[in-house]
Amino acid sequence: MSSPSGALGSLIPVLGFLRPYKLRLLAASAALLFTAAATLSMGRGLQVLIDQGFAGDSADLRAAIGLLLLIAAAIALGTFARFYLVSWLGERVSADIRKAVFDNIVRLHPGYFEVNRSGEIMSRLTTDTTLLQTIIGSSFSMALRSGLTLVGALVMMVITNLQLSLYIAVAVPLVLLPILVFGRRVRRLSNQSQDSIASVGSYAGEVIQHIRVVQSYTREQFESAAFAGEVERAFSIARRRIRQRALLICAAILLMFAGMSGMIWSGGQDVISGEMSGGELGAFAFYAIMVGSGVATISEVWGELQRAAGAAERLIELLNTRSVIVDPGQKPGNNARRQPALALEEVTFRYPTRTEVPALEDFSLHIPAGQSLALVGPSGAGKSTVFELLQRFYDPHSGRISLDGADIRELGLKQLREQIALVPQQPALFTGDVRYNIAYGKPGASEDEIVAAACAAHAHEFISALPAGYASHLGEQGVRLSGGQRQRIALARAILNDPRILLLDEATSALDSESEYHVQQALQELMHNRTTVIIAHRLSTIRHVDRIAVLDQGRLVATGTHEELLSNCELYQRLARLQFRDQRSAREA
Repeated sequence: MSSPSGALGSLIPVLGFLRPYKLRLLAASAALLFTAAATLSMGRGLQVLIDQGFAGDSADLRAAIGLLLLIAAAIALGTFARFYLVSWLGERVSADIRKAVFDNIVRLHPGYFEVNRSGEIMSRLTTDTTLLQTIIGSSFSMALRSGLTLVGALVMMVITNLQLSLYIAVAVPLVLLPILVFGRRVRRLSNQSQDSIASVGSYAGEVIQHIRVVQSYTREQFESAAFAGEVERAFSIARRRIRQRALLICAAILLMFAGMSGMIWSGGQDVISGEMSGGELGAFAFYAIMVGSGVATISEVWGELQRAAGAAERLIELLNTRSVIVDPGQKPGNNARRQPALALEEVTFRYPTRTEVPALEDFSLHIPAGQSLALVGPSGAGKSTVFELLQRFYDPHSGRISLDGADIRELGLKQLREQIALVPQQPALFTGDVRYNIAYGKPGASEDEIVAAACAAHAHEFISALPAGYASHLGEQGVRLSGGQRQRIALARAILNDPRILLLDEATSALDSESEYHVQQALQELMHNRTTVIIAHRLSTIRHVDRIAVLDQGRLVATGTHEELLSNCELYQRLARLQFRDQRSAREA
C-alpha cells in the first residue's frame, strides 16, 4: 500500500478517527495550551524570585514564592486535564480502530486468509493498536506539549535577551539534523520489528493450537528451539532499532547542551560586568533548559512516532482491504420456495494459491429442488470446492451457479448464506457454552427450540450429563468434548437453523456405530423434502440418497443411483470394491 507523503503520513488516516470526538479534542487542546502557557510563565516567576525576592525583604520573598506556587498549581491542574483527556482519546481511538479493522476482517473472502497468516492479523489487531493507543494517549501529547513549550521558550528567550538567543538558534537546526538522519532508519527498523513480533505470535499460536500433535510426535524440543530462533530474530531487530533511537537522543542532547553552555558562558560574563541581572540570566537559562528538554523529548518521541507510523500503515492496509466477493445487498424475493433447486453450469475455478491446476473445470451439475445429492470421488476431485462455491466463499472464473434460476452473485451474501446450513467433517465450536454454540446460527432461539434441536441430534443426553448442562462451557474449539459429541453439537446447530439447503460433509464420520445409527435417523428426518448436498467418503452411508455424482480431477464423471453407478461407472465400482473389501476385512478381523 502506498502511504501518503511524509515520514508520518500514514498516521493521517488514524487521526481521522478523532473526528467524532471533536469536543474532547478541543478540551484537550485547550488544556495543552493552558499548561504550556503556565509552564512558560515559570521563567518570569524565577526572574521575580531572584531579582525581587532575594534582593528585597521577607514580604517580597513571600510574594515571589506565592507566585511560583500559583504557577505550579496552574501547571498541575492543566496537566491533570491534559493527561486525562488525551489518555481517554488514545484508548477510545484504539478501541474504534480495533472494531473497524475486525469488522472489515470478518467480511473478507476466505481466499484472503490463505495467503495471510492469522497470527499476523491478530498481532495487528492487538500489538499495533496498543502501540497506537500509547502514541495517541501519551507520546503524541508529549510531542505537542514539547513543541509548544519549545516555540514559546524561544520567543521568551528573544524577548529576554536577543544576543544570547543566537546561541540556541544555531543549536536547534543542528539538533534537527540527526532527527532526520536517524528517523528514517528508526522507521524502517520499526516496521521490521512489528513484523517479527507478528511472526513470533503466529508461530506460538500455531504450535499451541496443535499441541497434541506436537507432543504425540515428541517435537517439544524442536519447537522450543524454533520458537527461540524466532524470538532471537525479533530481539536482534529490536536491538538495532533501540540503538538507532539511542544514538538519535544522544546526538540531540549533546548538540543542544553544547549551545546552552556557550550561552551560559556569555550570559555569565554579562552578569559579572553588570550588563544583565541575575534574574534575567536565570529566566533565560530556564527557557534554554525548556528548549533543550523540548528538543530531547521530541527526538525521543520521534522514534515512537516512527514506530506508530509503521503500525498505522499495517492497520490501514487491513482496513482498506476489500473482499473480492462483491455483495450486491439484499434483493426482494428469492425466498418463496421452501425447496430450492441448485445448478452449476460450466463452472471453471482455480484457487488463488493454486492457479496452475483447476479445482473444477467445465463442471455442470443440477441438484433438483427437495432432493438429496451425494458427491463422491477420490481426494482432490473437487467435492469440497463445490461446497465452497455454493456458499459463495469464492466466485468461479467462468460459468455460473444458480439458486432457483437466479445467479447467486445477484443475491445478497446474507440472503444466500442464511438459507444454507453446513455440518462439516471437522465441526467448528466456539469458546462458549453449549447453548451459545447450538444457537449460533439463530441467536434468538428459545430454550425449548435449543433442547428440541439437541434431542433431534441425539445430543441432549450427554449435554444433560455435563456439570452445568446447556450452560457448560466447552473450552477453546470445544476441547472438553469428544469428537462425536462435537459433531452432534454441530448437527444440532444445523437442525435449529432449519435451512432450505443442507450441506453435509460426512457428518457422521466421527460417531460410534450406535450414535451414527441414531443421527442417521435424525438426518433422514432433517433431509426430508429439503435440498441436500452430501460429501461422502463412505459409500455405505449414502445408499438412501436420490442421486450420486461421481467427481474426478475437477470434472463430473457420472451421476445416478447407487445401483446404476455400480453397473455403469468404472470409478464408482473401484471405490465401492475398495471400501466394501476393507469393511469385510475389518469384520473378519
